[in-house]
Amino acid sequence: MLTKIREKFTGKLAIVVLAIIFVPFLFFGVSAPLTGSQIAATVDGSEIGVMQFEQAYRDQLDANPSWAQLPDEIRVQIRQSILDSMVRERLVDMYLIEDGYQISDALLTAWLQRVPEFQVDGVFDMDTYRNWLLTRGLDSEQFETGQRISLRSDQLRRAVGGTSLITPADYRRFLNLIAEQRLVSLATFDIESAMAEVEVDDEMVVAFYDSNDTLFLTEESADIAFIEVRRDEISGSIEISEDALLEYYEDNQDRYLQDEQRQARHILVLSGDDEDAAEAEAAALLARIQAGESFEALAAEHSDDGGTASRGGDLGVLTRSQLPGELGGAVYSMDAGQVEGPIKSDFGFHVVQLDQILEQGPLPLDQVRGELLTELRDREAEDTFRELERQVSDALFDAPDLETIAAATGLEVQISEGFTRAGGELIGSNQAAIDAVFDSRVLYDGEISEVIELDASRSAVFKVTTHNEASRLPLEDVREDIIGALQSQEAQTIVFNRAEQLLVALNDGEDFGQAGEAAGATVSAPTLMDRQAVETDQAVRAQVFMAGKPTQGSPVTGSVSNSSGGITVYSLDAVLPGRPESIPLADRDAGRLELAQQVGSSDYLALVQALYEKADIVISQDALAEQELFQ
Repeated sequence: MLTKIREKFTGKLAIVVLAIIFVPFLFFGVSAPLTGSQIAATVDGSEIGVMQFEQAYRDQLDANPSWAQLPDEIRVQIRQSILDSMVRERLVDMYLIEDGYQISDALLTAWLQRVPEFQVDGVFDMDTYRNWLLTRGLDSEQFETGQRISLRSDQLRRAVGGTSLITPADYRRFLNLIAEQRLVSLATFDIESAMAEVEVDDEMVVAFYDSNDTLFLTEESADIAFIEVRRDEISGSIEISEDALLEYYEDNQDRYLQDEQRQARHILVLSGDDEDAAEAEAAALLARIQAGESFEALAAEHSDDGGTASRGGDLGVLTRSQLPGELGGAVYSMDAGQVEGPIKSDFGFHVVQLDQILEQGPLPLDQVRGELLTELRDREAEDTFRELERQVSDALFDAPDLETIAAATGLEVQISEGFTRAGGELIGSNQAAIDAVFDSRVLYDGEISEVIELDASRSAVFKVTTHNEASRLPLEDVREDIIGALQSQEAQTIVFNRAEQLLVALNDGEDFGQAGEAAGATVSAPTLMDRQAVETDQAVRAQVFMAGKPTQGSPVTGSVSNSSGGITVYSLDAVLPGRPESIPLADRDAGRLELAQQVGSSDYLALVQALYEKADIVISQDALAEQELFQ
């Protein structure tokens, strides 16, 4: 748990700790461990519960809402990928435990102090941290255990990456390759120019139209009327009275019990190189306080804890577990108003004043008001939502139309025109809605659909008012499209044949420029091309640098489809190795570090893969296939 956070890691001490500890970490990607009665996978006997797996899947769905509309087979693949990642994370954690890797309280505390969500004006604030956990229903010990696991894994990743070795010779070869230049001539056959040469007559257009009767169809669509029940609209209209909130708070106080807390102040005198002098200074400060001087004023002037000195030494409200060691023992043995010292800790000597004792009991209403209001609104919205769904479902038995259902339930009939098998306005691409609208009974027989659950917070009923069958567009409406298609098709054949003609001429030893112009290409003079030549077509550049090296007097030729739709023929005449010494030293050093990091990442992935291949892993196919438990 968060230990010694007020005692050890504030002010100057925090600066020292943060200077020697750097843990790059994606904070919001970590979930606290969960347990489940069913097993999704076992990894060398260690179990991953179905509930834990489903929570990880739900987190990913929340982060990527569009996944909910993916086909079942794609979602199963996503679930497989998530479970595979969890298996690999478990393997890494088991490996670290076996080898004795540990995350100290100091390292965890330093990391927590750097999290912006726990800070006020750039400084860690204990109350902010506690409230963050409380609003998410997290237990501090469980949460911090999860962070230890993630920090431990990150240590391994950095340790493996730090051992990657790039020798000077290897790096020079890498720079030679990266900075390599190639002398190349290019002949480009432009598709637009070729299309301009193609003449298309009416007979060709008609023939194409007649032979492609599945093309040029209007999309099948339907104009629909629907009634929707939305939980968010219901929730937004709910008002919770103060009496109802107070009653709910009193009924749920057991959920918000807190341990006894104490609010104290301290003055810290760092030991430095002279422990006796530090203790004597703390004793002198205690004597001045006992003689009547202000504790707050002395703390502001003399405390070496920069994080609390400006607040008169105020440590805030803390539980016993948040003040371990001698300091905690002293604070929790004092009476309110009492001052004690000097008290020795790992950093020096403390003089402590206990301001107040907060007895064990429920958190004050104001601290949990927002959470309770949300719960009450959600609970009432859920009841109202389900009641409206039931009313709509009951009305379906007798209602001849949606207007009657709307009148019975107080809901609104909405209209969406041009709804297709890809979705439409107001409803979007919801597959459940599409299936309901294009059900034969609704589409052809004019029936009102059953109540359809669009997602966990929306339900609807649908009626098709107009069905627009797919039909073929008239020839005159698509004439220009057909002409363009025929021109493009013929132009592709033209540029291909001309490129082949040029390659044959080059193989026969003809001059590149003369043969290119004779074939109708736009020819460029020989140019030195490098791998970062942004002015060169990307597809052409990639093909040129994939080509083999030419031999003396024998250029390498070839062709590639360029990004404009045409074809480019190239002649590679020479390859010039890169010159590392021409690269600025700072850039070379940065490049070497980046390459080492890439190699280190590959080494880490190789280690994880080796652990995976050696492990005894059993995956539950039922867990992969079943629907997530949270829907």
